[in-house]
Amino acid sequence: MKTRITELFGIEHPIIQGGMHYVGFAEMAAAVSNAGGLGLITGLTQRSAADLAKEIARCREMTDKPFGVNLTFLPSVNTPDYPGYIKAIIDGGVKAVETAGNNPQKYLPALKEAGIKVIHKCTSVRHALKAEAIGCDAVSVDGFECGGHPGEDDVPNFILLPRAAEELKIPFVASGGMADGRSLVAALALGADGMNMGTRFIATKEAPVHQNVKDAIVAASELDTRLVMRPLRNTERVLKNAAVERLLEKERELGSAITFNDIAAEVAGVYPRIMKEGEMDLGAWSCGMVAGLIKDVPTVKELIDRIMAEAEAIIGQRLAKFAAA
Repeated sequence: MKTRITELFGIEHPIIQGGMHYVGFAEMAAAVSNAGGLGLITGLTQRSAADLAKEIARCREMTDKPFGVNLTFLPSVNTPDYPGYIKAIIDGGVKAVETAGNNPQKYLPALKEAGIKVIHKCTSVRHALKAEAIGCDAVSVDGFECGGHPGEDDVPNFILLPRAAEELKIPFVASGGMADGRSLVAALALGADGMNMGTRFIATKEAPVHQNVKDAIVAASELDTRLVMRPLRNTERVLKNAAVERLLEKERELGSAITFNDIAAEVAGVYPRIMKEGEMDLGAWSCGMVAGLIKDVPTVKELIDRIMAEAEAIIGQRLAKFAAA
């Protein structure tokens, strides 16, 4: 299946594994790339630029296929060493970067000069158009269903994707709610050139997370996510657990007076113990509504092969029947 996304990134299948904190290690990225998709190392999970350089080298030992790095630009008290991370990406010979969060414009010239293709994650058409205007090669359009940060507009993909297709000239992938061949065909029908999956890739054999995390995703239904930090305009979709219920109770009690410090215990620095140690009620962690479609924990190759076989069957058989009629 050739699309503008497979051509842009030199990959076999139009499937990208999104950046995920404490999931996007070399093992995850290499597994996706080896299966024909585009795997991504999550840059900020690595504590320093030197650590990222080592992780890129480790990934290179596991795959000879294209892989990328996710770099999220966030306002924070201790700003990460973004120039150092960029240098590690360039020196490591990485050819694809997924940017997210704040505007990446100041870092684009260095990435472009190194021949790196940039895909920026957006939750609205206006942000996607801005990414196109500043020179991004592609965008990942994130619908309201997505795990992590869905933005503040609450527009689901059935509206957001065709709106993006109406406005954009550069290729884009659908992100949020993507799980299987049906998702891919729907994304293509709505104007995307591929799809980005996050939560679905956590529930795979190679995902370097505790089994408790995978089991929680498989056990969850589409009703089991919650939106937190909405009063702070930093909305995040997470899987419900005891910590999330505590957090939501604080939001109800404090209302618009709430500050980040009020909920820090439930959200700050919790990822390592959840993802590595499997302490499922410790804090809030990103998960999409797509958990309701996830029923098993296959290998990454099994998952991607299954998606492509399903997609081809839907296009070649089910949809072809309607066209013939």
